[in-house]
Amino acid sequence: MVSDQKVSGESPEAPPAVSNGYRNYVLFILTLIYAFNFIDRQIIGILSPFIKADLGLDDAQLGWLKGIYFALLYTVVGIPIAWLADRYSRVNIVAISLTLWSGFTAASGLAGNFAQLAFARIGVGIGEAGGSPPSHSIISDLFPKEKRAGALAVYSMGIPFGIMLAFFASAFFLRGGEADWRMVMIAVGLPGIALAILLKLTVKEPSRSGNMQTSSAQGKSWESIKALLSIKSWWGMCFAISFGSFGNYAISTWMIDFYVRAHAGLDITQFLIVLGVINGTAYAGGVWLGGVLVDKWGKTNRGAYGLVPGLALLIGAPAYYFSLQIESLELSIALVTVLLFTSGFYLGPSFALAQTLAPVKVRAMSTALFFFVLNIIALGGGPTFIGILSNFYTEQHGEVEALRLSLSWLAVPYIMSIVAFFWTAKQIPADWKAAEIRNG
Repeated sequence: MVSDQKVSGESPEAPPAVSNGYRNYVLFILTLIYAFNFIDRQIIGILSPFIKADLGLDDAQLGWLKGIYFALLYTVVGIPIAWLADRYSRVNIVAISLTLWSGFTAASGLAGNFAQLAFARIGVGIGEAGGSPPSHSIISDLFPKEKRAGALAVYSMGIPFGIMLAFFASAFFLRGGEADWRMVMIAVGLPGIALAILLKLTVKEPSRSGNMQTSSAQGKSWESIKALLSIKSWWGMCFAISFGSFGNYAISTWMIDFYVRAHAGLDITQFLIVLGVINGTAYAGGVWLGGVLVDKWGKTNRGAYGLVPGLALLIGAPAYYFSLQIESLELSIALVTVLLFTSGFYLGPSFALAQTLAPVKVRAMSTALFFFVLNIIALGGGPTFIGILSNFYTEQHGEVEALRLSLSWLAVPYIMSIVAFFWTAKQIPADWKAAEIRNG
């Protein structure tokens, strides 16, 4: 966990005084909740071949379920929830949201047709909208700005750990060739309700850090939002992570379909375990290392928040493209592992910058607006785009080559992401300095 001396609370920007043990406990609980967020988000991509066979769906329908049906209300509802989180108990908001998305995930296992499953996925999206914005705000109130990249990188490890647990749970319930996707949905959904109760009983709402006596903090919320949206590097980082995540979300939700189709006789249980281990080690390692590198390099060069992710993707994006073109399953997975490791670098720096640059009055709103752009483009667009494109190519190329061609197009958003990260790196120093003056 992230550690340093006990916070005194003397500086206006310093978080209120809490023990290292307590704030690391809160970080652990919020990270675990974020892991459940991604278990419930990822599970449909893992179970995709079984759902397709059971409900008779085509790739376009699967794309809608994996992408836009989940993302649309997830992004829209996140903004009013963030407004509430900047004013009321963030702990209560996270607990209620976790209960909702976990319940709808379990309900997905009861769906008997496409419409019912789509309704359940929309419900999961509505619930998950209340997870990250208030969580980011809580973490920012417990850790000073110089350590936020590391703290939010730890929080972001909920993504690879959640995906890992989703793979492991699926492998357990699908062992022996039993394609009981409904039981998997129910089994991964219900424990989230118990975690919501634990959060409510053990975590107190923290005091809000930052100098609330500045003109920015005393002004109207819309003025703070207007100031936020005028920050060049906020937009640059937002689009950089959106383009990168466009590829990552598409890959994570279509990877199982591709390898099952391209490699006949694949041992699905063993394959799921391998992918779980890769996400829990390589991807998680990249998330952690990205936060550590930026915390250190960023002390002398604020541009590191954009340079580190951009340089990492320069390695990972070509590795991914070649992973699709080779016949060897082992080598293909090795190259995908390189992408997972390097793409993890951008999570901590991106989320930390969204908090640090934001006026103190709208920190939760900063994350919500960040996620609005990110998830409309990436979560809504990536899986949906691949599904529609694959469906379009299928008649001419067959299911295997159609999906391979579709996934190859992801090289384009990765290139756009790299360019955006490097552009953002040049804007950050001036914007960081302005944020320090504005927030006191």
